[in-house]
Amino acid sequence: MKNNRTRKLTTVGMLCAFAYVAVAVGRIPVVLFLKYDPKDVVIVIGGLIFGPLTSLAMAVTVSVVEMITISSTGIWGCVMNMISSCSFACTAAFLYKRHRTRSGAVAALACGWGCQIAVMMLWNWLVAPIYMGYPREAVEALLLTAFLPFNLLKGGLNAGITFLIYKPVVTTLRRLHLVET
Repeated sequence: MKNNRTRKLTTVGMLCAFAYVAVAVGRIPVVLFLKYDPKDVVIVIGGLIFGPLTSLAMAVTVSVVEMITISSTGIWGCVMNMISSCSFACTAAFLYKRHRTRSGAVAALACGWGCQIAVMMLWNWLVAPIYMGYPREAVEALLLTAFLPFNLLKGGLNAGITFLIYKPVVTTLRRLHLVET
């Protein structure tokens, strides 16, 4: 029992480290100040393997470490990262936990993508005026022209990449005896 907990903690820690590396070296500017990074791919893989609470723990851990080390957006950026990652990864992991099939994975990732878009549109409308220092009207003008396309792209890339690499990653982790078969 203790060995399984240690193995899970070690694996989740390793996945957090990979997610951090993905954000540290994989940032790609997309539009205005918005940058894509593939950390959510690693976070959702952790959640698909271990469940939605693992996604939550990974999202919080990686976002806080990112805020402390490489981010210039402070606490608001950290909170926005947590909400964005959790809305995608926790939703997908929760749904996949109930339907662990290929079609279940597609549906779970699609729902996570949709949830992330809806949550971030609301979050950006509510908080971006404070976070960015813009008037609400300026933020509202950006919702459909910048935030929506960015979140569509980000979620689509994360869902697609996750779908493509999930099985090989899990197979490798099983061969290394880091996750149960």
